[in-house]
Amino acid sequence: MTYFRPGTPRFVAPQWLFFSAALLLAVAPLGAQTPTASTVAATADYQPLRVDRGASALQQSLRKLGTRSSLMMIVAHPDDEDGGMLTYESRGQGARVALLTLNRGEGGQNIMSNDLWDALALVRTQELLAADRRYAVDQYFTRVADFGFSKTLDEALSVWGHDRVLYDVVRAVRLNRPLVLAAVFVGGITDGHGQHQVSGEMAQEVFKAAGDPNVFPDQIKAGLLPWTPLKVYARVPSFSISPKGMYDYATGKWAPVRFYDYVAGKSIDAVPTTTLSITEGAYDSVLGGSYIQLAREGLGQQKSQNGGTGIPLPGVFNVPYHRYGSRVNSPDKEHSFFDGIDTSLTGIASLASGQHPFLTVGLHQIALSVDQATKSFSPSDPAKLVPLLAAGMKQTQLLIQKVTTSTLSPEEKYNINYELKVKEAQLNSAIVEALGVTLNAVVSPANPDRGRSGFATDPQDTFTTAVPGQSFGVTAYLTNPSTAPIQIQSVSVRSTGTGDWHIAPATPVKGSDQANQRQAAEFKLTVPLDAELTKACFHRKDVEQSYYDLDSVACLDHPLPPYPLEAWVEFNVDGVMVRTGQAVQTVQHVVGRGGVYNPLLIAPAISVAATAAAGIIPLEDPKPAEVNLRVRSNVKGSTPADIHLNLPEGWQSVPPSSPFTPHEGDQQTVTFAVTPRNLAAVSYPVAPVAEYQGHQYTQGYETVGYPGLRPYNYYQPAPYKLVGVDVKVAPGIKVGYVMGTGDDVPQSLESMGVAPHLLQPADINAGDLSAYDVIVLGIRAYAARPELSAANGRMLDYVKKGGVLIVQYNSREYDHNYGPYPTSLTGDPEKVVDEANAVELLEPGSPVLSWPNRITPADFKGWVEERGHSFMHSWDPHYQALTETHDEGQDAQKGGLLYARYGKGAYVYVAYALYRQLPEGIPGAYRLFANLLSLPKAPAAAQNRTAQK
Repeated sequence: MTYFRPGTPRFVAPQWLFFSAALLLAVAPLGAQTPTASTVAATADYQPLRVDRGASALQQSLRKLGTRSSLMMIVAHPDDEDGGMLTYESRGQGARVALLTLNRGEGGQNIMSNDLWDALALVRTQELLAADRRYAVDQYFTRVADFGFSKTLDEALSVWGHDRVLYDVVRAVRLNRPLVLAAVFVGGITDGHGQHQVSGEMAQEVFKAAGDPNVFPDQIKAGLLPWTPLKVYARVPSFSISPKGMYDYATGKWAPVRFYDYVAGKSIDAVPTTTLSITEGAYDSVLGGSYIQLAREGLGQQKSQNGGTGIPLPGVFNVPYHRYGSRVNSPDKEHSFFDGIDTSLTGIASLASGQHPFLTVGLHQIALSVDQATKSFSPSDPAKLVPLLAAGMKQTQLLIQKVTTSTLSPEEKYNINYELKVKEAQLNSAIVEALGVTLNAVVSPANPDRGRSGFATDPQDTFTTAVPGQSFGVTAYLTNPSTAPIQIQSVSVRSTGTGDWHIAPATPVKGSDQANQRQAAEFKLTVPLDAELTKACFHRKDVEQSYYDLDSVACLDHPLPPYPLEAWVEFNVDGVMVRTGQAVQTVQHVVGRGGVYNPLLIAPAISVAATAAAGIIPLEDPKPAEVNLRVRSNVKGSTPADIHLNLPEGWQSVPPSSPFTPHEGDQQTVTFAVTPRNLAAVSYPVAPVAEYQGHQYTQGYETVGYPGLRPYNYYQPAPYKLVGVDVKVAPGIKVGYVMGTGDDVPQSLESMGVAPHLLQPADINAGDLSAYDVIVLGIRAYAARPELSAANGRMLDYVKKGGVLIVQYNSREYDHNYGPYPTSLTGDPEKVVDEANAVELLEPGSPVLSWPNRITPADFKGWVEERGHSFMHSWDPHYQALTETHDEGQDAQKGGLLYARYGKGAYVYVAYALYRQLPEGIPGAYRLFANLLSLPKAPAAAQNRTAQK
């Protein structure tokens, strides 16, 4: 049996993927299952969610301790997951649950901020981790990147490479070792997206591939042993069947009712049957709500795509799943994913062949301690469980030793100890929860307020970012609210990265702690000069690369690198060593939000980068180009610095350099006028350099995200690009711009010498719109700017009196005939996703296509990601369709560029993804946009020709 598609290049793993089995057993994904985690890992949260505190947390831990059930769900993008099922299994049934998301959604839209591409990858990663904390799952990603909407399975695989995806999926399954696999998608056209289909296919393929030592043997050689899941499921697709068959939402075509079973290797000419239904709407008194309610709270964290979702009303909510493969006997109609699988603690013995009395007895003893603790649980006195939990932990640790020294085979030892170590970690967490022990580590304020009220016990404001060479303090607060004494062995602060950190405890804490007494351990730290920056370990040379290059294998084991500093406490209780940790936090008191806690980050002293990725210089009249640099300072002093540009040979800037004095927290924009020499129609690198205290800083970062989302720094990977472009724009054009979402178009327009004025709600509702020759609406503006719909009549009146209104692509919120004549997006708006598709010019004489730049098909070459979104389905004859393009197999799409005269002015709808092209310096996009902006001054003859048609 082969698991590789014919004709696809075989993926060869880089050398750094070879590592030892010992390391494999040590690594684990960033724990979102706080506090009921499958590993003992430092939490990144200052406080857990309310459902993860106190008696609720302990009761969930007891559920997990009583079972070895485990499940991994495989999906394509953040927000694809069936969060209700994940929450039901993890929190309700106690299963160890993981989520493998193929990509980070970097090709999607962003309704919350201007972050796109790889910056959006960080935003959506943090959003998904926030959701994961509600689902209570561990998170994995593969290395492939979301390249935008794809219509077919074959298209997605041709971009990603079948084996590249399967390699990482196999590796994740071998690392996590779940008993059951599940998918949202089935690998067919009902999935609605080619990348969705890939995730459905992979979930079924890996069911066979992960346990085969002949599949990716380099992983086996490196010590990651095969793993054979026992079952695989996918959610039963929901769709309508008509006499035409079933509708493919990705292509807009009808197809026969047919599904492919990748496990059995055959097609099924019927809807997959329902093997079991997950009761996601069931109420859980421990959680104080239903699983789907908590899960939708998680989905609501993923705001960049959905703007935030509501919480459903309580009631029945069942979700059907179909079983595609099983290696155990189980009925056609099941009650659980785990029917037919021994998920008891003693069932761990099934991982060894034959009879092993020491193993059976040891597991039985652990199970007995867990069972006694579960039966003895009382919300009013959770600490009384500690002796039973400690006994279970001792028994687990003893059995791990016995397994390690036994005559079992290496693979049997590996598998059994893997599950025993999970139980050891869960027992550790349960003891911490039963005692209520908390450890909070916060950066010490530089200037403590000694005169604060005695009632003010919350930490004071701190800096949020440390720099190499900086010295500062950290205070770790330890509290044991129970009456059961614990013997503190150590309270420590540790670095998670490389470099020689100097960490000195000023007030070491040892001894006994109980009865809600808070102790504080203070530390003095110095960041090494070569300290690792807090940044993503995945990167790519440009947005056209469909996968990430990884710094190390840890990128496949953690969603993001761990935060740089962690505080840990280790203590003895009832004869066992227990530990708990937290990433060192910072705090800022923000008006309206109160104390905002986030993990400490490490960043360079000076950050310098262009405010955009690219700009242009017109070839015809190459005036000096304005290059704006954003300089950010984390310097804790005030020493003079200097900034300049590394330019192509012969180029000059004014000023040649710019001095500045950095202060902590300062952000400023430095502007250079760059004069080119021998300018041609090519791209030129312009690299900013800041010099400070003998060091050169050549990279910059932006803190991505929005208020309420844990911030993360995105480092700009390449120099600014200046592109020579043959483009003209009518002089003296006054432009008003209504910002949409994820929108950097205004900056790009400045490269053409156009300075748009950003219109505020007051301008839209009551301002003098006649002051502008052109008004441009940003992407999804009708969704992001509710004042637009109310003021739509004013916009049309502006056009009627002689203005030009340019409406960039909009979502369904626009589908209310907001134009001067009727239009329709009709249901699921059309997309043209292949940016290489030819574009036919239907009306080359239109001023949009002819003045001041003669647009040709060549202007649509070299585009990135896609042609466009929300092509109109139908429109009134007053509109003129100027272009046509389409994907393979798609009907002709003429609704991407519509032009209409209305009164004395003009109205334009443009679905082409100019907003993606302009920031990348794509020449044709600038030429087309220049024509749109120039419409008010287009020659009368061209305007008359259009009006006559």
